[in-house]
Amino acid sequence: MVTTPTRHSGRRPAGARTAGAAGRTAGAPAGRASGTTQTPGSTAPAPRGGLRAAAARGWRFLEGTGRSPSGSSYYLILGAALALTAIGLLMVLSASSVEAISEGKEEFDLFLKQAVWAGGGVVLMFILSRVGPRLYKALAWPGLGIAVVLLILVLVIGVSINGNKNWIMIGSQSFQPSEPAKLALALWCATVLERKKGLIRDWKHALIPALPLGGLPIGLVLLGGDLGTGMILMMILAAALFFAGAPLKMFLLAGAGSALIGTLMVATSANRGGRISAWLRLNCEDGADLCLQSDNGLFAMASGGWFGVGIGQSRQKWNWIPEAHNDFIFAIIGEEFGLVGAIVVVALFGILAVATIQVAMRYSDPFVRILMGSILVWLIGQAFVNVGMVTGLLPVIGVPLPFISYGGSALTFTLAAVGVLLSFARRMPAAFIKTESETAAS
Repeated sequence: MVTTPTRHSGRRPAGARTAGAAGRTAGAPAGRASGTTQTPGSTAPAPRGGLRAAAARGWRFLEGTGRSPSGSSYYLILGAALALTAIGLLMVLSASSVEAISEGKEEFDLFLKQAVWAGGGVVLMFILSRVGPRLYKALAWPGLGIAVVLLILVLVIGVSINGNKNWIMIGSQSFQPSEPAKLALALWCATVLERKKGLIRDWKHALIPALPLGGLPIGLVLLGGDLGTGMILMMILAAALFFAGAPLKMFLLAGAGSALIGTLMVATSANRGGRISAWLRLNCEDGADLCLQSDNGLFAMASGGWFGVGIGQSRQKWNWIPEAHNDFIFAIIGEEFGLVGAIVVVALFGILAVATIQVAMRYSDPFVRILMGSILVWLIGQAFVNVGMVTGLLPVIGVPLPFISYGGSALTFTLAAVGVLLSFARRMPAAFIKTESETAAS
């Protein structure tokens, strides 16, 4: 008699089921919950969910599981930077062509100049993304020295625009030395403060030489009358000290000193004093005052609604908003693309910030963390100041929107800073890496 195999019953003996469950429980990694809640007599596991758990799973997916990074941070940084640059070129074309036509100039002039600077910035970004920390440290002191020399030249042969002496004319092109000074300051601070990591809690070692030498480019920019750029440089220096672990009480004293310097600069300049008065709504009696720019910027964003009036269809850019292609380009984005477009721009800056934090958290080297933290505060802090300025939360102090506002030297060295971030994202370790001193000690 031939017997055919019968299908095994879907039910398992209770003992086998219990043993298997016990084995799985014993083999689970320590500190990792199985996600079930078992009570006496229960047979079905309780589902695990919630927004917090979903966010944690998303973060692990982006960061990489286990000890191996997924590599997504590199592409998030690169994608966000290129997307913001593309949006910037589009908006510079939209915002500047109208004013150029009204002045009888070539409508594509500013767009083509910005595109050339953007191309150079992308090339520089990819070059720096292939450079390692050793070369960055070697460039720190020469970079700061060149930046200081250029800033001194600005005071000697520079061109003054709107009360700020911050440009050098090279033929028909203008160059703003304070832009490479931002990257040079971040690189120099990371190099110097990394060597003082064991002494940084002592305020004397934290301040010297960071304050006298790091404050030199800040002082030169302030002598040129550019308070907005000086504030960004102060933020970079403060961020470097913070990520290096300087005592927090130093920041209270530094904040008080910065507020005093800012007050003196406002009090000694009719232009800056008028901007503060306009922000406080003290001189807005007619339509031809310093409130014109901020008021029309708000009108532009309000008229954009949810989805905007359409690309190229802005009405406020017809000479109603001064510097529509520069400091107030975010208002044109809000008008032509609406609230949705403005949120997309802000979200891209958020993606850049999150991806940078992901990379920095993988490193234990103080040089990498200080440098990445300084660049992050520079880019995101400057974007926050510009958006706050356009929306009326902050006074108008002439700070452009990174990647998007017109300004060739600003765009080029912003992309160069992204190249530094990409350099560390390419080499992101599987786990925390030891510094040279930690390796020698072990």
